[in-house]
Amino acid sequence: MGTYQTGIYDQGAAEIVQAFGDRVFQVNAAKGAIDVLDVSNPASPRLSFTIASEDGIANSVAIRSDGLGVVALEPAQEKTLPGRLMFFDATSQGQAILGEVTVGALPDMVTFSDDGRYAVVANEGEPSEDFAVDPEGSVGVVSLPQELAAPAQTDVSTADFHAFEGDELPDGVRIFGPAPHGDDLPVSRNLEPEYVTTSGTTAYVALQENNTIAVVDLPSATVTDLLPLGAKDWGTVPLDASDRDPEDAPRVNLETYPGLFGLFMPDGLHSYEVDGETYLVTANEGDMREWGDFVGGDRVKNLADAGHGSVCASLAESTHDAQLGRLEVALDMGFDAEAGCYRELYAYGARSFSIFDTAGQLVFDSGADFERITAALSESTDLVFNAGHDNNEVENRSDAKGVEPENLVIGELEGRTYAFIGFERLSGVIIYDITDPTAPVYESYLNNREFTTNLGDEYEALEDAGASDAERAALVNQVGDLGPEGLDFVPAAASPNGEPLLVVGNEVTGTTTIHTISVESGTVEPVDVPFTDVEGTSFEESIQWLYGSGVTAGYTDGTFRPQQYVKRLEMAGFLYRYAGEEFEAGSGDVFTDIPAGHSWAEEVGWAKANGITSGYTDGRFGSQEMITRGQMAAFLQSYAQNVYGVGMDFQAPAESPFADVAAGGAFYGPITWLESTGITGGFGDETFRASKSTTRGEMAAFLERLDAYLAEQAS
Repeated sequence: MGTYQTGIYDQGAAEIVQAFGDRVFQVNAAKGAIDVLDVSNPASPRLSFTIASEDGIANSVAIRSDGLGVVALEPAQEKTLPGRLMFFDATSQGQAILGEVTVGALPDMVTFSDDGRYAVVANEGEPSEDFAVDPEGSVGVVSLPQELAAPAQTDVSTADFHAFEGDELPDGVRIFGPAPHGDDLPVSRNLEPEYVTTSGTTAYVALQENNTIAVVDLPSATVTDLLPLGAKDWGTVPLDASDRDPEDAPRVNLETYPGLFGLFMPDGLHSYEVDGETYLVTANEGDMREWGDFVGGDRVKNLADAGHGSVCASLAESTHDAQLGRLEVALDMGFDAEAGCYRELYAYGARSFSIFDTAGQLVFDSGADFERITAALSESTDLVFNAGHDNNEVENRSDAKGVEPENLVIGELEGRTYAFIGFERLSGVIIYDITDPTAPVYESYLNNREFTTNLGDEYEALEDAGASDAERAALVNQVGDLGPEGLDFVPAAASPNGEPLLVVGNEVTGTTTIHTISVESGTVEPVDVPFTDVEGTSFEESIQWLYGSGVTAGYTDGTFRPQQYVKRLEMAGFLYRYAGEEFEAGSGDVFTDIPAGHSWAEEVGWAKANGITSGYTDGRFGSQEMITRGQMAAFLQSYAQNVYGVGMDFQAPAESPFADVAAGGAFYGPITWLESTGITGGFGDETFRASKSTTRGEMAAFLERLDAYLAEQAS
């Protein structure tokens, strides 16, 4: 709808944004202040005035419903010193400072509790640039007056981590790197609060580098728990891990890598409630700690030469540049001291968003969606896959953290709940319907970036040529939005134009853009080709058959998304609908990750009851994992045998029909059965690629051919 442009490149001139009435308050790190924008006409936002502190740098801003505003201020002279919260009147026609209080070191993010009784601030406590000083991380809890006024210093309480010193921490809480203060509170100094969300009288605080969420009781200002988030298994979920595959022609290449994991490490997080239960939604960016001579990670191919240790034999074949060689991984995790090598590798970030319950249990992860969706968009639009935020190079960020989901906001539209997630590097915003926290659905992707200008190189060229500020600003302004850092959702009832709005602050281009958000609805007339994205594709006929058989109606936007990978729970659903049977889920858990009452309990319960799947040995179904081609073969064979009663006498051949499938290896029986039925002949190079995730188009073809095979057997 409209954009406010500062013309300032890569100085954080638009970061955290907060809408209030007909204004948007944005952190301008280039000024160290808060810019107040007049958005009474959202199509034409303009600067109204600035709120600044003489000796503080603004990091975050929040506004209570009555107009009490608060700014988190980092000391201008040294970030390791105590910070401040500055309170102001957001209803005033100019800067109206109400007062200040002192809080912990490096207050990085501030918010209000749901009822407005508390201001809650994440005091990150980052070390000094040379790592000689490392202050404590903490969470400030400030009791607030009911009226529009500043609190007193006596209203400030600090939730510290002292209770966790000397005690055994929950497994998975990362404490690593130098301890410049020795035994003086090493845990408290290592933990770094990054972001806060509240629910009732509880705050949930992202400790990004520590891959943990802290739970804080607000009335007592006490950290009551640490919830380690664990890691994502890139052995079952594919990613694009290299910017050189091959070096002379980078291409999208999503593969699985057994032994590789991704640390969730969320930056932004928000909470919402469904049926009385609170859920935490995280943007899993990842972050490497680098201060002074300490660097927490390195590229896989450098591990041995840099003296960190070699990788074990199980990973050795994946260390080439076209695979994992250039991927940055953590040095403090995965090393097998007895074997003297890295048995597992842990990359930064999960390239996804996740939903956790308040006990820290993973409810949903978007898997490979972000890279899969943007890869598809790169084929149909000018979007450049995994580009950096200052260049247009294909796969530029594949060897780091991909699109880098930085932050998110949650909003409600027409009775449904949506998550808007910003990609710091690729610079778009992806939208998911998260009404059901166990089964979010991708809805749309917002892009306000122009992909023909390599801003980094062209800006440097202008500087070298002595270009004026105006000339450089004109270049910055022509590329759109780069580096979304902060997002705010404005419901229609609070919007200056009566329409739902999404406000996005972009730190690289210094732009603040306002989007109008709407839910499309209407009657869809029957058409011969039911989906808008399948005509001319190799699986068009199979997808039409799938639709005509009532197995799928596709997505609400009229697409089928043939290149999207299929999750294991989705495959159970496809087979269930194909069978056309009725099944009533029992009162007990189907699997540990499909508990009683789960939205997919009926489909997965049916698959389990019919012997199509028994899940994993640890009791999980792996509901959010993408189904591999090998697993697909097993599902289809089990369906044919257990539901239809055919193929019971099949004997796997002694010699494999595929070059990459070893006789007697994993899924050998189901794969060779699949080949014997004519359902698949594999790829043109005589491979089957059992570990490759299955796309929706491939799934449609498999099911159509299975249907033909079963019909033949019946005759």
